[in-house]
Order: sequence, then C-alpha cells, then structure tokens
Amino acid sequence: MSKPYKAVVVGMGKRGMHHAAAFAKNPRFELAGISDLDGGRLAKAAAELGVKNTSADAAALCRTVEPDIFCFCTPPSVRLPCIEIGVRSGARLIAYEKPIALSMNEALAIREAVGRAGVKTVVSHQHRYGQHYRKVHEIIEAGDLGRLHTVYGHALGWTMHLYTHLLDLVRWYNGNAEAEWVIGQAAGKSKLTDNHPSPDYLTGIVHFANGVHGILECGAGAPDVPEVDTWWRKNRVGGQGTGGFAEALTDGGWRAVTMAGEASGPGAMNYDRDMPPYVDDMASWLDDDSRVHPCNGESAHKGFEILMATLRSVVQRGQIKLPLGPGEPELEALARVLPDGPILPSTEGNRKEYVR
Repeated sequence: MSKPYKAVVVGMGKRGMHHAAAFAKNPRFELAGISDLDGGRLAKAAAELGVKNTSADAAALCRTVEPDIFCFCTPPSVRLPCIEIGVRSGARLIAYEKPIALSMNEALAIREAVGRAGVKTVVSHQHRYGQHYRKVHEIIEAGDLGRLHTVYGHALGWTMHLYTHLLDLVRWYNGNAEAEWVIGQAAGKSKLTDNHPSPDYLTGIVHFANGVHGILECGAGAPDVPEVDTWWRKNRVGGQGTGGFAEALTDGGWRAVTMAGEASGPGAMNYDRDMPPYVDDMASWLDDDSRVHPCNGESAHKGFEILMATLRSVVQRGQIKLPLGPGEPELEALARVLPDGPILPSTEGNRKEYVR
C-alpha cells in the first residue's frame, strides 16, 4: 500500500468531527492535525481522536504538518480565507463544507484560486452516497422512467443549508446536463441573519440544455414530508419521466412507480455509512487524476451558480441566463428587495423552527 495521505481538519464541530473520524479510521489517511478556535473543543476532539498536532492557528498547523489534504468545516462566512490557507499549505486537495461561498463573486474567486494553484477540491455533498439516493439514480440511469422530463427537490430547511444538496442530486439525476436559465421567487428575510443567511423561502425553475426542467423549493413554504418526523430531514428529491417517477426521502427510503410496476426500499442519512466512501474517493482521486471525485468542486460550482442565478432572478424579476459573471452580492441584493418579516411554514407543527 502507498504511504497514507496526511490530512488536516479545521473546525471541530459536528461536521468536522465526522470528517476527522473518517480520516482517522481509514488506512489510506493519517489524521495529522486538527484545529479549532475554541480551545476546550479542540482539546476534547484531540483526546477523542488521539491526535497530537493541534492548534488554534490553522495556517501555523499546516506549516508544521505539510498536509496532502486540507479539510475545513467552518461557517460559510470564512470560505475564501480558508481556501487561501489550504492553497498556501501546499495541499493537493482541499475538502470543505457547502455552500461553497456566500456570493457568486466569492465562488468565482475560489474557482480562480484553486485553478491557478492546480489544487483539487471536494465539497461535502455526501447525501449522494446514501443507498436510497443511489437507487433513484440507478432507476433513472437504466431508463425505467422512460424519457426523463422533470427533476425535483424540496426541503423545509433553509436555503444555504440544503439547496445545494438538492441541486447536487437533481443535476446528478439529470446526467449533469448544463443549466441554461433559471427563474426564481423568494419570500421572508428573517433567516438572512442566520450563520447560513437565507431567504425564509426560495423556489426556482431550472431549464437544462437537454430539455429537462428542474423544480426546487427550500424553506418555510416548501411542502411537508409527513412520512419523516424530523423537520430538517423532511427532504424529497427525485425524477419524473414518461413512464413513471422515482424519489428518495432523506430519512424515508426510496419509492418508484415505473413501467415495471411499483417498488420501494430502505435508506436514511447515515454519516457512519456515507462518510467512508466519501473519503475513500478522495484517496482514489489523489492516486489517479482520471478518478474524479463525485463531489468535485467544479460540479459544486455549477450547482452553486444555479442557486445564485435563482437569487438574482428574485432581485431582477426575470429569467437569468447561465453562466454567471460577477455582480452585486446576491444576499445583500435580496435583503434590499424582500419585504420585512418571516412567512408561515407549510405545516403549523414546524412554525417554531422558522418564526422566532
């Protein structure tokens, strides 16, 4: 076996611990260092993970460790600064949380920085490793739905938490076809002050180059998924064709009606099951440039571009063509045009999660 790839993980919150534990358990990697601004949390994580190299200063830690992989799981407000640390560290691959940025300007700056440095990037869209999401992809890929004409996704969680997950999945279900234009609408701005700033509700229609339409909704006005108990797992993603439909629920398995009949099966979000192949694929891509990671940064950029186009459509009140160039920061523009106040959620039982 080749020498393990050295990984540094920054941010020891829930997501950071998932990543760090997955690297630590995989013989292809050495968890060579961890970082967090909270000293108590860092010490606790170091004890749990058995890591000696720790620092509140991620850049200094990287100078000591010289990682192959720089992974950060931090709030989205510091994406570009962390990317710059990763590039300067000499890492060959940077893995980080979604959303990739908070504006199209920042996303373009990130794309330019990693491209100039020749650094691979991977974004945390691990949902696609779930067995139920993969089953839906298998059904669509096999042609069991006939001609695919619609892909769709909706979630009760707010935009910057979940919209890019929805986009990653519907783009995958549609063969990663290029998006040509977007039309969007939004309501409510109470969530714009969240650490994942978002409109309370966002919906968008995406037209893809192969003629398929995508329909997405996220936030307080999105449809309920009563089959699932936990509000932030009330997510439905799928595809519809001339011969039926197939869809997955984040915590409710998969189901389909196809030309062969009805079928369903299990599946739920499970980091213990989904993280190992996610990090395995990082090693595979470092081994061989042709084995591109399914959650590669270029794919994430295209999904994020659709999201930012949707926000621009809200502001400009019209169709937005892709690709996007730089412009006024989308969330700032949104705050200017949206009326004050939250909106009512789709179910009264979830109201407390959105109206505070």
